[in-house]
Amino acid sequence: MVLTLAVGTYAFRLVGPVLHGRVELPDRVRVLLSAGAVVLLVALPATGALTEGGEFAGWARPAGVTVGGVLAWRRAPFVVVVLGAATAALRAAGVP
Repeated sequence: MVLTLAVGTYAFRLVGPVLHGRVELPDRVRVLLSAGAVVLLVALPATGALTEGGEFAGWARPAGVTVGGVLAWRRAPFVVVVLGAATAALRAAGVP
């Protein structure tokens, strides 16, 4: 099973360079692929921040993720983003 996954992963990595320049995607497909990538990248932290065990995780996580996202968007240093997100999450959880 592991060997099959390894071969499949290598094949996916090889397809890009091999087909580069040979396959032309329409502009509409490129736009849809770009939008799909953004949706997947937003869905991952959203589900991680909002759910735990299939249920709502409480308000602390979304607060921390929101603060961290805003700080990252404002191009704050990485340490400030992490500390700001953790502080917001702890305060929302009721830790003094």
